Amino acid sequence: MTEQPRSPRRPAPAASAAPLTERQEARRRRILAAGAELARRGGFDAVQMREVAESSQVALGTLYRYFPSKVHLLVAALHDRLERLRGTLRSHPPREAEPAARVAETLLRAFGSLRREPELADAMLRAFTFADRSAGAEVDAVSRLTAAIVLEATGRREPPTPELLSVVRVIGHTWHSALIAWVSGRSSADQVDADIRTVCGLVSAVLPGDARR
Repeated sequence: MTEQPRSPRRPAPAASAAPLTERQEARRRRILAAGAELARRGGFDAVQMREVAESSQVALGTLYRYFPSKVHLLVAALHDRLERLRGTLRSHPPREAEPAARVAETLLRAFGSLRREPELADAMLRAFTFADRSAGAEVDAVSRLTAAIVLEATGRREPPTPELLSVVRVIGHTWHSALIAWVSGRSSADQVDADIRTVCGLVSAVLPGDARR
């Protein structure tokens, strides 16, 4: 049986203004790891909050204070994966000369990572798709992080222009749509690759000539 999202009784610590303590952050990491491991084994339906609580060794009520539903949990797991990707990219950035090619390489690296764990990818992307207004903060955080990763890949150090920001939004929309089509079996990996490369070509239209640097 698919577990239905539960409405929060109070804000989760991760979404509150006060920063988490070291102990709270460690607990949150355990919860994310437990949820991700369950998803790896059986996808979205395998992530049941009681099992997450048991696996992460936290009380069920405590778990719900961090993540009011498994949708919140899995969208946060997606954000966590993107954060780790961002760190890897900063250490080993793409070497392509053209900004559009660097953005494409960045997103294709992320896609490659997701392809290696298809059940987890399916769970995280289904959660992102199913998320309602109650998980708006988590969804917005993923969208902002995706945009930041794309902007960093362009290599532009000046503040982005409205035109560039618009292109980044379009790339983000296409990226998420392509991934959802892939996990649902409506697009092949080759089609996702082609779509990502095509939409990233829009970067060249707003970063012409010397403005690319």
